[in-house]
Amino acid sequence: MKSKGKYVPMLLLTLLLWVAWQQQWWKGPQHQPRVSAYNNTSITRTDKEKETVAANSPAKLNRHAPLKYTRHAKCRMDCRHVTEKEVVEILETGTVNTEKSNPLDEPCPTYALEGYSEEGQHLRVVFAPCEDTTSVVTCIDLDEDWSCSCN
Repeated sequence: MKSKGKYVPMLLLTLLLWVAWQQQWWKGPQHQPRVSAYNNTSITRTDKEKETVAANSPAKLNRHAPLKYTRHAKCRMDCRHVTEKEVVEILETGTVNTEKSNPLDEPCPTYALEGYSEEGQHLRVVFAPCEDTTSVVTCIDLDEDWSCSCN
């Protein structure tokens, strides 16, 4: 009978460790990440943020708006051999990368669209729609690392 008694503390410790592992106490409180504004799932935002996200969702991105190229975008396009025609192709047919987009950017939201041009380049182009025009912020070749000295 005495030999059974010495295993009780070990069983209790094992049980306690198992419960701790199940609850993951050592990781502290788990915070839910903010869900992308593009998903239909509920997100924790203020009412004002919800209105802003709804107003600036990719569905509101005018894929046929006149484009204005920033100096930085022109430089990146030149370095990476990307034409204005290719930028327009990505705007019209590209898919939104929600990880690289920020619909809450000020003064204008930014959307990173990705796709392949007719010439076969895998591109990410960041657009910032503001009022009646859309600015091209930057252009990235996702398959090739071009040397560039743009500021």
